[in-house]
Amino acid sequence: MSDPVGRNRLDEEQSPYLRQHADNPVNWQPWDETALEAAREADKPIFLSIGYSACHWCHVMADESFSDPDIAEVLNEEFVPVKVDREERPDLDRIYQTICQQVTGGGGWPLSVWLTPEGKPFFVGTYFPPEPRRGAPGFRDVVESFAESWRTDRDEIENRAEQWTSAITDRLEETPDVPGEAPGSEVLDTTVQAALRGADRDHGGFGGDGPKFPQPGRIDALLRGYAVSGRREALDVARQSLDAMANGGLRDHLGGGFHRYCVDREWTVPHFEKMLYDQAGLASRYLDAARLTGNDSYATVAAETFEFVRRELTHDDGGFFATLDAQSGGEEGTFYVWTPDDVRDLLPELDADLFCDRYGVTPGGNFENKTTVLNVSATTADLADEYDLDESEVEDRLEKARKALFAAREGRERPARDEKVLAGWNGLMISAFAQGSVVLEDDSLAADARRALDFVRERLWDDETETLSRRVMNGEVKGDGYLEDYAFLARGAFDLYQATGDLAPLSFALDLARATRREFYDADAGTLYFTPESGESLVTRPQEPTDQSTPSSLGVATSLFLDLEQFAPDAGFGEVADAVLGSFANRVRGSPLEHVSLALAAEKAASGVPELTVAADEVPDEWRATLASRYFPGLVVSRRPGTDEELDAWLDELGLDEAPPIWAGREAADGEPTVYACENFTCSAPTHDLDEALAWFTAGEGA
Repeated sequence: MSDPVGRNRLDEEQSPYLRQHADNPVNWQPWDETALEAAREADKPIFLSIGYSACHWCHVMADESFSDPDIAEVLNEEFVPVKVDREERPDLDRIYQTICQQVTGGGGWPLSVWLTPEGKPFFVGTYFPPEPRRGAPGFRDVVESFAESWRTDRDEIENRAEQWTSAITDRLEETPDVPGEAPGSEVLDTTVQAALRGADRDHGGFGGDGPKFPQPGRIDALLRGYAVSGRREALDVARQSLDAMANGGLRDHLGGGFHRYCVDREWTVPHFEKMLYDQAGLASRYLDAARLTGNDSYATVAAETFEFVRRELTHDDGGFFATLDAQSGGEEGTFYVWTPDDVRDLLPELDADLFCDRYGVTPGGNFENKTTVLNVSATTADLADEYDLDESEVEDRLEKARKALFAAREGRERPARDEKVLAGWNGLMISAFAQGSVVLEDDSLAADARRALDFVRERLWDDETETLSRRVMNGEVKGDGYLEDYAFLARGAFDLYQATGDLAPLSFALDLARATRREFYDADAGTLYFTPESGESLVTRPQEPTDQSTPSSLGVATSLFLDLEQFAPDAGFGEVADAVLGSFANRVRGSPLEHVSLALAAEKAASGVPELTVAADEVPDEWRATLASRYFPGLVVSRRPGTDEELDAWLDELGLDEAPPIWAGREAADGEPTVYACENFTCSAPTHDLDEALAWFTAGEGA
């Protein structure tokens, strides 16, 4: 009988990350029952390598170690080597990343884990050089050492694996036997205080040293904190961070959008991969800032981010792709960097001088090989003074220069694109596009969000089983949906309903929310697990209460349930939200920055959900302008038809016998568009004046 794991099987996979390793001499297996059963049958440990296609150090380790025939021989003989795309299997990544962080104090990708045949970890690390380097052990030595230890120190290894698995379970699966009291509205101030303590007041962002990651959740808390309390320091720190990211190397100044993170404290040089979720989270924060401050530059950043996503991360039929790689031509960042000669070859002398001064392009550069990552290094006002020009002329010349360099850059070898369409990440982007359609008053953004939602629903949602799959690529659907898929996509659908008044997204959001409760809620534990009840059995069933590079799926789901409770009061959404907030009360109070999404959900539950019911077939233009310019965190904009006769048709489509509280008795008065402001079971009088309704909230009448 042929060995089922005797060859590299990654050529059978669709994931670009897995296919990148299909030609390795390592006999890589996908994480499936064939590989796991082979490990148990042969009584071999598993070497698990987790990464993603845009990961720079994943490429490095593949080139240095996984392409080495001698290293491959040891891996093939002594282990069952398994490759996992973390974007397809975030559950596995979360489980084994957790033990890496607990044991080593850090984590990241590539994640390297050695497992018993039963999947229990006994050694973990991230990137290993092939040979010892600067105190790091060499990968060749590590694999040979563990091959020997498995034969000679089996008992010790298995004892360690049991201890580590127990630690993972304690951290990821367990909830308190006795729930605490959910945090009150003061949790927002606690979160703001923690964010202010961790802020870098010199360079923006958070933390005193590099690397610097965007932290949209912390910025969200700061903006909300300012809106609620008027604490100027919170707004100043949020704006400093937004300005630093917009002006520094994190942002692509020619093509729009943001890279993953910067390696330095000053936001100068990024790791160049572009992730869909970063575009969504950051675009939303710049839109919030535009509303709150009236500063058009924030709106411009968001608009350019949307344009990047449309141009480079959008499927022809709708739906958004996952990532762009950091590398092109085998080198990181070469697509994005410039030299003075590059600029002068494309522009007239004056325009080249202005561009180089504006974006810090110098002979010495700030990156490898004396190239420059563009950073805003001079204001247009300063350039106007220096060159004795009107500022408007400087701006015009710079705009033409950017277009010329962008066009030239299009001729370079492009970074690879990972064309997975992931349900959850699409939900985040749909939400951002929906928000953008309101703030930028651009209906085309709502249309794109609608196309993306339709794309995902048609391919990944099963109407019969009412379950969601994780991803589609090249027509292949794969993987059970996780809590983040259900919660993020439901949030995107609900936000699209709020932006457009279309019933279909609301109906889908409610379907997803009900499925979330059924598939992920454990009433005895008082939590929503990350994996569905019907999913694969792993060494533990993880939860995701903390915010990572994406928001906490537990926090997003909890906040969504609070918003949807008034649309489906008998669905048990409020019960789930209350249980989760009680279960994680102590964790949220103790470390609010790690649990930003849950903290903001707790504040919403304590303060009440402000509701603005708009009864109108068409929203007046002046109302649209008002909604575009007003920052009102947590506000639910509930759209409904003007008459109860029209509402009956909506109720039939939703399968409801009677109007939910948020619509009941809130028809259009006098046949004119009418708005109702409500909070904590108290409502304003119906009015045809949106400003009057919004003033009712700020006057405290809803308290």
